[in-house]
Amino acid sequence: MKRGTFWQVVSLTAFVAAGFISGTAFAAKSSEHPGTPESEMRYKGAPVPIKPGEAKESVTPEAPALSKDEFARAKQIYFERCAGCHGVLRKGATGKPLTPDITKQRGTAFLKTFINYGSPAGMPNWGTSGDLSVKDIDIMARFLQHEPPQPPEYGMKEMKASWKIHVPVNKRPKKKLNKLNLENVFAVTLRDAGKVALIDGDSKKIVSVINTGYAVHISRISYSGRYLYTVGRDAKINLIDMWMKEPKTVAEIKIGMEARSVETSKYKGYEDKYAIAGSYWPPQYVIMDGYSLEPKKIVATRGMTVDTQDYHPEPRVASIVASHAHPEFVVNVKETGQVLMVNYSDIDNLKVTTIGAARFLHDGGWDSTQRYFLVAANKSNKIAVIDSQEDKLVKLVDVGQIPHPGRGANFVDPKFGPVWATGHLGDETISLIGTDPKNHGKNAWKVVRTLKGQGGGNLFIKTHPTSSNLWVDTALNPNEAMSQSVAVFDINNLEKGFEVLPIAKWSGLGEGPKRVVQPEYNKKGDEVWFSVWSGIKQESAIVVVDDKTRKLKKVIRDKRLATPTGKFNVYNTQHDVY
Repeated sequence: MKRGTFWQVVSLTAFVAAGFISGTAFAAKSSEHPGTPESEMRYKGAPVPIKPGEAKESVTPEAPALSKDEFARAKQIYFERCAGCHGVLRKGATGKPLTPDITKQRGTAFLKTFINYGSPAGMPNWGTSGDLSVKDIDIMARFLQHEPPQPPEYGMKEMKASWKIHVPVNKRPKKKLNKLNLENVFAVTLRDAGKVALIDGDSKKIVSVINTGYAVHISRISYSGRYLYTVGRDAKINLIDMWMKEPKTVAEIKIGMEARSVETSKYKGYEDKYAIAGSYWPPQYVIMDGYSLEPKKIVATRGMTVDTQDYHPEPRVASIVASHAHPEFVVNVKETGQVLMVNYSDIDNLKVTTIGAARFLHDGGWDSTQRYFLVAANKSNKIAVIDSQEDKLVKLVDVGQIPHPGRGANFVDPKFGPVWATGHLGDETISLIGTDPKNHGKNAWKVVRTLKGQGGGNLFIKTHPTSSNLWVDTALNPNEAMSQSVAVFDINNLEKGFEVLPIAKWSGLGEGPKRVVQPEYNKKGDEVWFSVWSGIKQESAIVVVDDKTRKLKKVIRDKRLATPTGKFNVYNTQHDVY
């Protein structure tokens, strides 16, 4: 046996003994990843858009040597494959911490084995899967024993340097110049193209395709319905004026290096006045002028975790929603598990109420009364219920594995009354949580019913006040039959189970993953739109289904529809209808 092979086996044996990897995983085929759903791996391992060259190396003398080229290669691999789980600073997020005080104790041989084989706890088997070469694994094992390279901060100077006003406020239309039924327009994310397509929901035709930041994560509409805000994963915000003859970007800004959230003020007297965006790096949020995107106030989110009260240097801002009860933004901070009620009535003397919830906060939505906000603490397998009127935590509700509700779904359960529903990335369950403490007190803030869907890998769940259907996608399920279809339940007969609709097949597309993602209703609630998402070089489509009959109504195919994912109907987004 060669020396290298011998030490690999010894290290792997120690790895098994230490409980980092099971004997089953050791014996499994190299392409498998026992103990962790592929849907979870897909979700957590997304690359960050930070440019590796912007993060300066910090050489640790007692750590194994790395050349300049090796450092550059390691930074590239880390930001593309590792930072999404372990954090930019390797302090741990949904993945374990990988700081030098830990990694140097493990040693190079141990780390090489860990990277090569992965672990049932969620670490992909980068080596045996063929994703990383032996040379790359060796570089990464040494790199992890050095202090993590830190990207630069991004403050007011950098934001203002990126801020552009294409059409000044006083030069914009005084009235709507197009004939579009704006309330039924859909903003469709063209993820890998770095664009958003505006589609007329009445004619099903593309109105315009607008350049945005990379991989728009979410689109938000102002209270008035005039302005559309998009945020790319590269932290670029676009402000689109929907009143123009052809809607286009009138202002833009970059608020950091990576981001996921944007929102606008909705409280009476502050309609459209402010916009807010939160970033993953640096960990902070910024309040901007709602009409121009001029940055006004930047607030860092670094602080203590809600449970262990340990300092975390990289608490990323996940989702943000606008309160209907006060002039406040509800800011959800992932790693610390804190919900921040940010009062914007006086941004020079900003008041922030901090509510301890649970790690790791992600996305969520309002209950039907728009008083209670329900947000997923996804890796804690909980939903936090926030009372926006009283600004306090009501309850932490235990749900399934890795809840991912999007905005969730509100409807009246025939037996338990008003509920809000979430699906899960990690299992096939759908949790229904009672939301009516006044008339259904015994059912409030607990799971009253658990449905069984097609499988794990759910990203979005949707219904509409006028509908009796509940739609559940499984876009990240590794089973092609599940990822290319959607499950639909009859709300009035939930015990009956679900019907499967072959959305991808209906699209008529050729080769490609054809993942079916994010059901979204039109304004009337009689149509459901689905993205059929394939690769950038493959054809994708939008499939429109009649909500009442559950039959195919229209397939929107256009070469410009590259990698469509999220779709946001203007009226439903404007009024928080879900």
